[in-house]
Amino acid sequence: MFAQALSSRLDRRGIHYAWLIAAITFCVMLTTSAALGLPGAFLKPLTREMGWDTDQISSILAFRFALFGLMAPFSAILMERFGVRNVVWAALALIAGGMALATVATELWQLFIAWGLMLGVGSGLTALVLAAVIASRWFSARRGLVIGILTASSATGQLAFLPVAAWLIEHMGWRIAVLPVLGACAVLAVLVFCFMRNRPADVGLAAFGEVPMHAQAAPAPPSAPAPLTLRGPFVVLRDAARSQTFWILAGTFFICGLSTNGLIQTHFISLCADFGMAAVPAAGALAMMGAFDFVGTIVSGWLSDRYDCRKLLFWYYGLRGLSLFWLPHSTFTLYGLSIFAMFYGLDWIATVPPTVRLAGSVFGKERAPMVFGWIFAAHQVGAATAAFGAGLTRTLLLTYTPALYAAGAACMVAALLALMVRRPGTQASGAAPQAAKA
Repeated sequence: MFAQALSSRLDRRGIHYAWLIAAITFCVMLTTSAALGLPGAFLKPLTREMGWDTDQISSILAFRFALFGLMAPFSAILMERFGVRNVVWAALALIAGGMALATVATELWQLFIAWGLMLGVGSGLTALVLAAVIASRWFSARRGLVIGILTASSATGQLAFLPVAAWLIEHMGWRIAVLPVLGACAVLAVLVFCFMRNRPADVGLAAFGEVPMHAQAAPAPPSAPAPLTLRGPFVVLRDAARSQTFWILAGTFFICGLSTNGLIQTHFISLCADFGMAAVPAAGALAMMGAFDFVGTIVSGWLSDRYDCRKLLFWYYGLRGLSLFWLPHSTFTLYGLSIFAMFYGLDWIATVPPTVRLAGSVFGKERAPMVFGWIFAAHQVGAATAAFGAGLTRTLLLTYTPALYAAGAACMVAALLALMVRRPGTQASGAAPQAAKA
């Protein structure tokens, strides 16, 4: 009722309801990804208060990253079966519940339930697949722009809440620092329930850029989508795994996650503390990375339409590797970290548009989203590896420097691997052409 009335009111003002859906989705992805990144600010407070080692907490955060990624191939099926609104609402409830339960946890297994299971599943339901579903259902025109903006919101959200959280931790305690995310989840749950709809036809519209339904001679209901089952993602994985391109893209995305979410997002504030920098300015540097990432990801989408995506990935990974080599020598002053934040932030998740484009050119537009879901799962397994590995390095060696050097070297390997992707049309015989036809 609310959605239909608002849709009619917006339509009279020349505004398509799809833009409201995109705006709500933007806020949802911003908030849920912020919840995913927030525990990184709690490493030091938890080790001081609970006596847990960094590697113990990091193992929980690593599991959360892995679960977040492994949900991606299945989230589209859940959205098709239960509806986008119901899945997003459930995700917000899981995330809010997980963040709230963590504040009363006194044992590691309780933290595992809250931050490992609940936060991992909830954030996984609203990962990058949500952006693809919203863009494909609600937009016929401007689809690439919408995907770019929503993708940027996901990465930026993981960093944007951290300065506020760091200030709250410093002045009021880490338990109070979860309140902004809890409040945002509550507000968004109400907006999603009232205004989110699964398809344009639910409010009597065609997708943005298509002929309006009232202008069609005989509007027909949308054709029923092909039935989806839990077996579907495994069938797609089986076919894609025969392609060298799949393994290259999955391998480079594994390194992408290893060098971003798992390492910098999770351990950056703790790393800065080792060099005498307080949590608030360290979180400010992360937020600066998020701002530059927002610009970098959108520009990367524009570049991916015009230049060889393999060469773009070569430069993205190569420059990221150099920045990680330089970080331990940045003196950890506000000036030095600002340079790092700008340089590193511009390609934080700029690798997504060229990777999605390469996957689409090889596997076809029908299967590309689910193939990318598996590639994204590799990204989060890489993030989990770095989240645990860097924490273990800090515990055993009392420094993060070896982890930074290892991640930088891995980025150099990824840069070279990206150049090995075959151009469409030169793919070796195997599953890739079959997948594209299927």
